Order: sequence, then structure tokens, then C-alpha cells
Amino acid sequence: MKPTIVLVGRPNVGKSTLFNRLTRSRDALVADQPGLTRDRHYGVGRVGARDYLVVDTAGFDPVAKDGIMHEMARQAEQAIAEADALLFLVDGRAGCTPHDEQIAAYLRRAARPVHLVVNKAEGLERALVAADFHALGLGDPLPVSAAHGEGVRQLIDVVLEAFPVEDDADDEASAADRPPRVAIVGRPNVGKSTLVNALLGEERVIAFDLPGTTRDAIEIPFERDGRAYILIDTAGLRRRGKVFESIEKFSVVKTLQAIEEANVVVLVLDAAQDISDQDARIAGFVLETGRALVLAINKWDATDRYRRERLKEDVARKLGFLSFARTHHISALNADGIGALLKSVNAAYAAAMANLSTPRLTRVLQTAVARQVPPRAGNMRPKLRYAHQGGANPPIIVIHGTSLDSVPDTYVRYLERTFMEAFKLQGTPLRIQFRTAHNPFADKS
Repeated sequence: MKPTIVLVGRPNVGKSTLFNRLTRSRDALVADQPGLTRDRHYGVGRVGARDYLVVDTAGFDPVAKDGIMHEMARQAEQAIAEADALLFLVDGRAGCTPHDEQIAAYLRRAARPVHLVVNKAEGLERALVAADFHALGLGDPLPVSAAHGEGVRQLIDVVLEAFPVEDDADDEASAADRPPRVAIVGRPNVGKSTLVNALLGEERVIAFDLPGTTRDAIEIPFERDGRAYILIDTAGLRRRGKVFESIEKFSVVKTLQAIEEANVVVLVLDAAQDISDQDARIAGFVLETGRALVLAINKWDATDRYRRERLKEDVARKLGFLSFARTHHISALNADGIGALLKSVNAAYAAAMANLSTPRLTRVLQTAVARQVPPRAGNMRPKLRYAHQGGANPPIIVIHGTSLDSVPDTYVRYLERTFMEAFKLQGTPLRIQFRTAHNPFADKS
């Protein structure tokens, strides 16, 4: 089992920068602003042939009693309880602060190995920058520069010395064996984090009655009914004119990246609000990326019969282009409808990754053409000869023939519906590509 290394410290000491350095990624948002990270963020680091899990946490205030800071502290406390080793980051340029002393006192009671890491030590005398932190009573401070990578390799070597080397041969899984990645997306404050917590059965991410609580795209591995998944909780997507902070602009980018990297997207709508243009834009982006999709209308228990009927009409009218997706009426707060929602996620993933045989694709194509031939284009009528699969997630069907450049969009949609019905591809869009055979006599007079 990979050792779990948790980064803790007060806000703005460089935890997310060190997380990105250890995981060799840009998965954690980084900016010169305290309190940017709010949830636990998991990643995988590697040194030589050794893997380890890294957990980035929010700025830790062990004495916070209420509000968002208290919720952030709870997330950090849960991460500390999961840790095999703790990296306590302090700011070498700011020196030892009372806040650092409060955290050190908490960590001494945590019964976990603690490594005191003095960050932002670039250009400073190592012994001098570390001297102020001996008073914390957590052993010899280790000066590093997360931003420049100075001392980071030595730090991780020291941490991993305490853990035995294991054979990771079983970790080499094929893409088909990897757990499906499920992104939870939607406008701010529709209940995305509450839905994630309901799926997990624990308060894994902060769910707070304040739009914009989630800022980063948080990946969470979990298992249900013997099947592994990776959930991705994302920041709410506002209208472009409503995105003012540069931090929130980065959050939007992270959400769009999460959609592109997901296998299945759960679009969460608020039953208490009308379907907005922004909901349609998010759905349109999911469709453009070709991701499998499940609609989840949250807070269904808080609406009356009239409101429900009106909302169903609103979804059919404004999101009619998502007819391939299943719709579920849920209450994330009460965990109502969660099991059925997850079944649809499984079905959508299976459809997106389906293996479509060439003989059957060709038979379905020939049946569709016999039922309705494509319209003529001038003197020529397109001839569709055979089909094969060209990709998955979304399924891509490549059709070969002649004069296929003139096949109209209406006929393409007819073929899409035919293939989806024949192969029961519920929950995923489908793409059709045409390959026109070259005419060897085209260039001869």
C-alpha cells in the first residue's frame, strides 16, 4: 500500500506549491492569496520506483469554532487522521508565529510522524532560517523551496525511509480496468458537494450555504458495492460576466478540464430554480466534449407538484438536446435517489466504453439505408457501404462510402438515433465520421 503523506500548515505557506512539486502536476490551484485551498486534495507522487499519496489541505486553524474556517479545519483534521506521515509547513521568511505554535501543539497530540518543513528558504542560510523553528519541539527543521524545488527530493527521501518498499507490479492496470472518473458539475450552490458527500457516506468535502465554497476540482477515490470510482467535485460555473476574481477564473478552467478528463459527467440542477442559460451552456460544453452524461435535479423534496411539472417542461424545452441522458430527481441532503443515480452512471459509462462489432455496425447501417436512403446531392446520391468503430468515450462510428461529403445533418442525426437504439447506448452521445473513398478516375480527362 502506498504511504499517505499529508501537508498541513497555516494559510499561504506554500502547501499547494509543494503538492504540485511532489505530484509533478498543476492539479492544486496556487496564488498569493491565503485560504485558496478549502478541501482535501489527493495526488500521487513518485520517486524512482516508489509511489506515494500526497494530500493537500486547507490552511489549518485548530481553534476555529464556526463558519468556513471551522469546516476547513475539520477537513484538515480528517486528513491528519488518515496520514502515515505529516509534513508541517512553515514560512521561513515570516518566522515562527503563534499560529504555527497552535498547529504544532495539535500535531504533537496526533500520534503521527511529523516532519517540520521550512518553506521559502531559497537564497537564505539554511541553518539560520531553521533556527527559529526548533522551539516548536518537532525535531530538526528541513529547509526547502517548494517553488524552486530546492531540498524537495531530500525531504521526500527522508519521509519514505520509514516505509518498506513494496512490489507495485499489480498496479499496472489497463485503461479498461481503471475506475470510471465521474465529474459533478453545475452552477454554484446547487448541491454538488452535498451530492459528493451523499455518495461517499461522509462529509468529505465542505458543503456550505455560500456560493463559491468549492474553488478547486477535487478528486476523491471511493468504492461502492464492490466497484471503484473517482469522484471529481468541481467549482460552480457562473456566467462569464459574473466571474470577477482571478482565482474564480482559474476555478472555471479547472472545472472545464475536469469535464474533459472525466468519463461520465453528472450535471446537477436546482429544482428550486428555473433552468438558466448557464445550465444550457454547461450542458452544451459536456456535449461538445462527448462525455457521457446523467442529469440530477437536486432538492426535489423541497418543491410542490406544480413546481415539479413546470420544471419537467423546462428541462424538455431548454435541454432537449440531452435526450440521450437519463434524468433523476434526488435530494442530496437526504441521500434520496442516490442509488438509482449511480446505476445510471454505471450504465452511461458502459455505453460510452462499449465495444461495437464491425459486422453488426454494418448490418445496422445497411438496414437504416434500406429504410431511408440519403437524399441526392446534384446528380449523385451518397452511398454508405460499411461501418466500424473508431473510438470510445464517446463512441465513434466511421462510415465508408462514396460522395459522403454531401450527407446532410438531418440524415446524420437519423443515423445517430438508429445506432443508439440498436446498441442501446443510453447516457452517452455518439459521433459519426465519414470516409469517402478516393475515385481513381477523378483526375483523368
